[in-house]
Amino acid sequence: MNQTVTPSAVRSSGLAANLFATLSLGLPLIGSNIAQMLLHVSDTIMLGWYGVPELAAVVLGASFFFFLFILGSGFSYVLMGRISAALGRDDAVQVRRDARMGLWIALGYGTAVMPLMALAEPILLALGQDPHLAGLAQDYLDIALWGMVPALVVGALRAYLGAQEHVQAVLWATLGGVAVNVLANWIFIFGNLGAPEMGVRGAALASVLVQLTSGLLLALYAARHPALRSVELFARFWRPDWEALFSLIRLGLPAGLTHLSEAGLFQASALMMGWIGTKELAAHGIALEITSVTFMVHVGLSTAATVRVGHAYGAGDLARLRAGAWAALILSAVCVVATIALFLGVPELIVGLFLDNANPDAPEIIAFGAVLLAVAGLFQLFDAAQVMALGLLRGVHDTRVPMVVATISYWLIGVPASYILAFPLGLGGIGLWLGLVIGLACVGVALIWRFWRGPWLQESAG
Repeated sequence: MNQTVTPSAVRSSGLAANLFATLSLGLPLIGSNIAQMLLHVSDTIMLGWYGVPELAAVVLGASFFFFLFILGSGFSYVLMGRISAALGRDDAVQVRRDARMGLWIALGYGTAVMPLMALAEPILLALGQDPHLAGLAQDYLDIALWGMVPALVVGALRAYLGAQEHVQAVLWATLGGVAVNVLANWIFIFGNLGAPEMGVRGAALASVLVQLTSGLLLALYAARHPALRSVELFARFWRPDWEALFSLIRLGLPAGLTHLSEAGLFQASALMMGWIGTKELAAHGIALEITSVTFMVHVGLSTAATVRVGHAYGAGDLARLRAGAWAALILSAVCVVATIALFLGVPELIVGLFLDNANPDAPEIIAFGAVLLAVAGLFQLFDAAQVMALGLLRGVHDTRVPMVVATISYWLIGVPASYILAFPLGLGGIGLWLGLVIGLACVGVALIWRFWRGPWLQESAG
């Protein structure tokens, strides 16, 4: 199989070389992750202009979609680590086997969870949400559910291409998706160019169009790029490879459950914020969108860390593995400092971008959202630490222990802390977010310790 030579392929164990290699690989990944997040940000901004109830409803609907999506995306995270390790061993056959079965899982899981989205309204009502918001969220999900399968296929293809360092294609496909999403939102949410005014359903339709287009473009690139054509990714695609399939499931399910635990923490926070009020929920959604954009920087670096560590792990080069880990963590720490300064410096300005100032509720939402961003500055360090640790651990195929740590930290510590601080102690939405800080701190510290104390590094010390 032909491979292109990239900075990340350099086999030096020096810190400076690894900083350069991680940054060279990470920048396009950060760009593609931020562009992916901008799809959601553009929905939030344009729905904020359309109406506060619609914005709050899509916060609920999109959170429901994401809650299911994140479990399936765990398989693509593991897929990237496995392909990276196979490339480190120069095992082209295993690359093809894993990539195909990763796509199988995306197709199967995505189809299986679609009925759950069709039943979202009674679930949201049972969780105490406002009936009007639950109905609007169902309107959104009735269309958005058709994007689940293509969204998961995009995730699998991103993992396949990212592990082989074809990250520019992912970046440009995602940027194109942002442009399509903004245009489609403008047409279908507001009813421009002769289209019907669809509101939340228009936002869902735009998202599905983007997911389908992105999946098609990445599939064509993976099949036809000269450096990848010899893999024959889609040849005899219907033939099962049970060993590769079950290996991916065995590693991917814990990884998915780990991310599901984190997603569940934020989903629970959205539900509890919905108990407080519609304007508070809208501010919560805006603040989460903002923090999610900055978080994408760390997700990109984490993905680069998975590839770098996976290559070193597959090659048995433990000195390079250690240097690559330090490089990724240093770069992430620099970004944390910049983000905290931004959140504490101009929070009202950032939140105000998401709302029409003519809206009478805008000043109250902006004020509350600015306070939430100040609290978000507290958990930037821990949020970055946990996602970086997960990326490093995926590179060495460690997924089960992180699942246990995340479940305990988020659900036995974070969610109860959020509830107690918000309601019995009367801190409201601020207390709810302080509970998020506690949960993220527990998992971030535990997983960083896990990586540095693991056998993959202890062997190098001997």
